[in-house]
Amino acid sequence: MSEKKVLITGGTGFLGRAVMQAFSRAGWHVVGTGFSRAEPPKYRKLDLLDKEAVESCLNEVRPQVVVHCAADRSPDSVSRNPDAARALNVTSTAHLSTLTFSLEILLLYISTDDVFPGSPGAAPYSASSSTSPPNLYGQTKLDGERAVLAATSEHSGWGVALRVPVLYGHSEPRENWGESAVNTLVSAVWKAQEEGAKVAMDDWAVRYPTCTEDVGRVCEKISTVYLERLGKGEKLPAILQFSSEDRYTKYEICQVLAEILGLPLDGMVANKEGNDPKSEVQRPYDTHLSTKELMELGIQVGTCDFVGWWRRELKAFRH
Repeated sequence: MSEKKVLITGGTGFLGRAVMQAFSRAGWHVVGTGFSRAEPPKYRKLDLLDKEAVESCLNEVRPQVVVHCAADRSPDSVSRNPDAARALNVTSTAHLSTLTFSLEILLLYISTDDVFPGSPGAAPYSASSSTSPPNLYGQTKLDGERAVLAATSEHSGWGVALRVPVLYGHSEPRENWGESAVNTLVSAVWKAQEEGAKVAMDDWAVRYPTCTEDVGRVCEKISTVYLERLGKGEKLPAILQFSSEDRYTKYEICQVLAEILGLPLDGMVANKEGNDPKSEVQRPYDTHLSTKELMELGIQVGTCDFVGWWRRELKAFRH
């Protein structure tokens, strides 16, 4: 095979940047796309809602693999802008799936653990477990999965959904903690230092924060394994799952971050009440993902140490 080439949608985004780095380190020729934040030549500007532009891009770049990271991945944002979210998370994914399959390009679609209800006692979930998203965000990502699988149903494996949990990793710029639902807790810890602060923080739902660097590595390994084995005519799983085994509530994450920063947490109040039934966006209690399918493919599922990673990241911000 000639030089391996990958196109990464959402390359300017929080996960996309890490995925680009992982492929680059593994020797791939990497083309990353973005829209509002795309600055050539590092990134190629691409409107995923423009069908002709997407088709032109694929024909010009001719990648062996497309990793589809671009999405509205905020449950609150999806709830506020459902039409726009569905256009990006579902409609553009369906079109991209059809195009990649017609051009014999492997498509790796990044999905979420929010496709599962997360009811107490139900986890861990296997790739074949029954889905029932607790919110509109999870539903749009599940519909995206279905679009990928429908477009590639004749040849299983050429369209793959990779479900991942809540992510953390390097922000750009570094202090842009809002890029991640985990990273933003650094800001919450600092907010709790204000006089009279009583920052309410969820201490009910269980999360498995996973580093974007690990997700990037796994995306590259999946791509390499699938290209090799699909080339031999093998049928491969269409749904994969990846997650760390680090188990925390958001309040427990704040405790870790406060300890690293050398800050007290007296201004934060643990909320153990769970979902507000009147809330527009319902969150799952526990959507722990089984990584069995990845292990059966021979792909390493180990992850970096959560506390160790944050000790390195926050070293310069210690109080």
